[in-house]
Amino acid sequence: MSKYTRKLKKLIDTAPVEETAVLVALIKQNQSEQEVEEHLDELAFLTETLGAKEVYRFTQRLEKPDVRSFVGSGKLEEIQAYVKHFEVDMVIFDDDLSPSQMRNLENELKVQVYDRSLLILDIFLNRAQTAQAKTQVELARFQYLLPRLTRMWTHLERQRGGTATRGGAGEKEIETDKRIIRNQITLLKEKLRKIEKQGETQRKGRKGIVRVALVGYTNVGKSTLMNLVTKSDVLAENKLFATVDSTVRKVVLENISFLLSDTVGFIRKLPTHLIESFKSTLMEIKESDLLVHVVDISHPGFEDHIAVVNQTLNELGAGDKPVLLVFNKIDLVPKMPSEEALMNMSELEVEEANYLDLDRLKNVYTKKMGIEPVFMAAQDGTNIETFRKSLVSQVKKQHKKIYPHYLESETYDLSQFDDME
Repeated sequence: MSKYTRKLKKLIDTAPVEETAVLVALIKQNQSEQEVEEHLDELAFLTETLGAKEVYRFTQRLEKPDVRSFVGSGKLEEIQAYVKHFEVDMVIFDDDLSPSQMRNLENELKVQVYDRSLLILDIFLNRAQTAQAKTQVELARFQYLLPRLTRMWTHLERQRGGTATRGGAGEKEIETDKRIIRNQITLLKEKLRKIEKQGETQRKGRKGIVRVALVGYTNVGKSTLMNLVTKSDVLAENKLFATVDSTVRKVVLENISFLLSDTVGFIRKLPTHLIESFKSTLMEIKESDLLVHVVDISHPGFEDHIAVVNQTLNELGAGDKPVLLVFNKIDLVPKMPSEEALMNMSELEVEEANYLDLDRLKNVYTKKMGIEPVFMAAQDGTNIETFRKSLVSQVKKQHKKIYPHYLESETYDLSQFDDME
């Protein structure tokens, strides 16, 4: 064996192995199998974002979850056999598990068990960059883990940037772990209070200028749009929760000055602990004068996404703010053909093509929102000028409504907001 062959073999032997996962969901009353599959597709994307690979899906139709093991005993045996035979690393459930369900499942399956909330929390932990975001996520994670602690848990020692870390917390006595976690929760709360005071001081310094917040479901292109408008370098990639930290940038368009913030994306069943812990970051939304709601129009469930975002905004007390709706990624939507072309197509062909009537959508949402929506593609800049004009128009309205002293020729000194995050 040559030295090059030995070197290659050594690299292969020491390369990190991608963890595998099976996904589990219940088909509840009044739910279709298609709807559950769409939810599992999102769960698979979350799993990929964490760094693991989906290898199989289990579904079961039940009116309500089994109190002991979430799924029925027969389905649990199926999962157990599959996990053992294929040496699967983790089992991920699309709903939250009670502490007793979590313990029972780990005892039965002998592998790491995630529910939806814990999966999202671990992704946030990997994604958080600022001290505030890291503290918020760690606090939410510890609060969630405390009642669910077992000897099998490895989450306490999980390192940012991967899912392969093993050992540590699972070897300690559970009561000792719980005491450590309670102490950590106390320390993190105190740390977060200090950070929030600094944030309040920053926000007070932003008075006198209109604030605009980008909101939307996760992975709809908010950060790409932020970069396009502000010419900054906010992280934008095709993964869920690419942005966890709130980022604020100054913008001047047509002699109109305002602040634009990019916020964490929403998702269905966003963990309650996470919303609670992130309230200080989400204050950017609550204290904004205008919301720009970005929607991925290429996603088949975009209307459900709109509903999830609106519900979350209501929970945050921001449901009554003026909203500019932006339908993004129109470059990925099949364009509606001419009437003549439609006449020559079968109903099945039209249905499978999944055409969207953008004119109809525009009329529907203009009537519903009171503001004409924008259709664009942030990735390649399609209709960016239309978006800028609509944004400036709405910002002007907020200037005149909130700051009566505002003059058309007036500009603001924004040097205090340079490099704001």
